[in-house]
Amino acid sequence: MNPIRITKSICPICYRIIDAKLYEENGAVYMEKSCAEHGSFKDLCWSDYLLYKQFEAKNIEEAGRRESNAGSASISEYKGCPFDCGLCPQHESSTALGVIDVTERCNLRCPICFAKSNGNSGGHEKDPDIEEIKAIIDNFAANTNATGLQFSGGEPTLRDDLPELISYARKKFDHVEVDTNGLKMAESEEYCKEIESAGTSVVYLQFDGVTEAPYEKLRGRKLLAIKKKAIQNHRNAGPKPAIVLVPTIVKGVNDDQTGAIIKFAIENSDIIRGVNFQPVSFCGRTSYDQNERITVSDVISNIEKQTDFIRTDDFFPPSWLSMLLGTLGKSEVGCHFSCGAFSYLVVEKNGKAGGKAEPITKYVDMERLAAAYRKKKKIPFFAALRSIRPGFLKDLFAGFVKSRSYWDLSNLHFNLLFIGSMHFMDPYNFDLARVRKCVIHYGLPDGRIVPFCSYNNIHRVKGLED
Repeated sequence: MNPIRITKSICPICYRIIDAKLYEENGAVYMEKSCAEHGSFKDLCWSDYLLYKQFEAKNIEEAGRRESNAGSASISEYKGCPFDCGLCPQHESSTALGVIDVTERCNLRCPICFAKSNGNSGGHEKDPDIEEIKAIIDNFAANTNATGLQFSGGEPTLRDDLPELISYARKKFDHVEVDTNGLKMAESEEYCKEIESAGTSVVYLQFDGVTEAPYEKLRGRKLLAIKKKAIQNHRNAGPKPAIVLVPTIVKGVNDDQTGAIIKFAIENSDIIRGVNFQPVSFCGRTSYDQNERITVSDVISNIEKQTDFIRTDDFFPPSWLSMLLGTLGKSEVGCHFSCGAFSYLVVEKNGKAGGKAEPITKYVDMERLAAAYRKKKKIPFFAALRSIRPGFLKDLFAGFVKSRSYWDLSNLHFNLLFIGSMHFMDPYNFDLARVRKCVIHYGLPDGRIVPFCSYNNIHRVKGLED
């Protein structure tokens, strides 16, 4: 057993804060913790210890660091992290993406759902008033450096006023995302045009595989044809419609389809801007099953095995994405190195679907960029250009740097395909070191801004704060 670090976690039964340790065993990273009342717990965090250590070594610690008192909530009775989210003074990272749950209603009742949406279009909880949501948008704009905003739920498209909310958010943010299962998009091409013309930057589409089996297991019904119809309908929605595929990956259910999902994205790269794999999180309505646990390093390994052009070495810790955002003139953000991984594919498609796809490492010297960043805490324009191989990608990058316009940045991204994995924590692998570096934050009606994983595990669960 090789100790890695000591941290704090929560008991998955009573949720009290307890000590936890991370350690290496048989080439994997585990968390072990013990509650005086409910006993000991052990869970897998990363299946590849060596890759974990490589990500730790590559991490850019300074990226996105937040001043300790920036945007802190006033705390009258201190309970300790993670119960005093607001953001509390202990939080270390800035907001990269603001998230707002605009409804608890949903038109599916998926067996897998970290939000535990009620699956009843009538709903048991009243939707937030539109003015409440606008106030949350204003709060994000005034008190964070968020680069974008995401409408989530429940199923956001069940709100009739969603287009109005999108339009309002676009007055405050260049980038606005909508999470959806795609059912309403599949029903109506006109609806796709409506949310697109309102200002949607990208649709985050639940997409669990290229066969029906994963949908029947994870969503309770066949949905593949509906997903494809939603994609086709949105294709005609505007000048630059964009979709990111979001597969929930469960071991033994759809982990054998990671490569096929990426190939599907490349084949539809005229509209699909990326794939963001989400290893299953055992919270909400998702029952804990240790045999179904899958980690970020498993996803990366499966991608390498199931494609013939993406390697493990093509992936980087999240702080390197911060570095790239800084280079492109966007706010820098940084989260814990073990929260996820990302890469980009460069797709030479000339505006058409499909085309040749290669990892960004064949075009950009990422190590050179990182070395320049570590030296100056930024990447000068000419240093960035020297790191990019001559060709269309370099020309697109230079064009954006000259104009700094959102549309030129969009042109650059439309020749890239984001491939990422973000592992949201659950009560069994909850790590306060990760929470304090979280960069995806929920906005609440009471004015608080709450880290994603603490919201899902603690603040979303009624009664735990009382």
